[in-house]
Amino acid sequence: MRTLELADKTVPVIGQGTWHMGEDPRQREAEVCALKLGIDLGMTLIDTAEMYAEGGAEEVVAHAIAGQRDQVMLVSKVYPHNASRKGIPEACERSLKRMKTDYIDLYLLHWPGQYPLEETVEAFERLREAGKIGRWGVSNFDVSDMLELDNTACATNQVLYNPEARGVEYDLLPWLQTANMPLMAYCPIGQAGHLLSNPALLEVADRHDATAAQICLAWVLRQDGVIAIPKATTPAHIALNAKAAQIELSIDDELLIDKAWPAPHRKQRLSMV
Repeated sequence: MRTLELADKTVPVIGQGTWHMGEDPRQREAEVCALKLGIDLGMTLIDTAEMYAEGGAEEVVAHAIAGQRDQVMLVSKVYPHNASRKGIPEACERSLKRMKTDYIDLYLLHWPGQYPLEETVEAFERLREAGKIGRWGVSNFDVSDMLELDNTACATNQVLYNPEARGVEYDLLPWLQTANMPLMAYCPIGQAGHLLSNPALLEVADRHDATAAQICLAWVLRQDGVIAIPKATTPAHIALNAKAAQIELSIDDELLIDKAWPAPHRKQRLSMV
């Protein structure tokens, strides 16, 4: 598995997302097993949030990392309405309790909210000094938000990025690359599966004896400084995700995907889900 540097640690370029995990108790065992298998296959970065199933995903993560916490790069996110001087430490403690750990490697503001960024950063820094978190970062921030933040201590920006949502390529991704700040790509294979039935992706997949989902991941990872965090719950999909980093797209592959989803030629509003 290829790696890069994130929040002072070496991490795999493909991690594991947990959005929608923890919503159905009947799926708990399968979700835990999925994350464990992913860890075994080298996808040791796990991304979650207090928003996901209102803490339910963090509880799934707790079971998955039990006995192997030191092997995992753990990322969680705080709700904007909790991102105050008082709210952040309280939210962090709840997340720590749910995940049965005493520290979070990387703690993110889920999206810009009502509290001044200076107040949020101050609270993050106090958590870092107390050893509750290793580093902090943001999610769903556009260039203007990053300029307002204006803080080199920010470790990452997690945003929507896949072949049909590539507006970040116009200005945000180049800005992050210049700042040497990794972009974490959520929903790198889209949602609901419709992206994966696109003829261009299927043709490229056939060329590489791969799946359309693997091509999406390889496409996202063609950019420097990008980490993909797909969510998967079946052993087969998890194994395929882990292998996707080995796929190298050709110029012809990229041109075919560009024809289906052209690169942005002007500023676009930051996409979010």
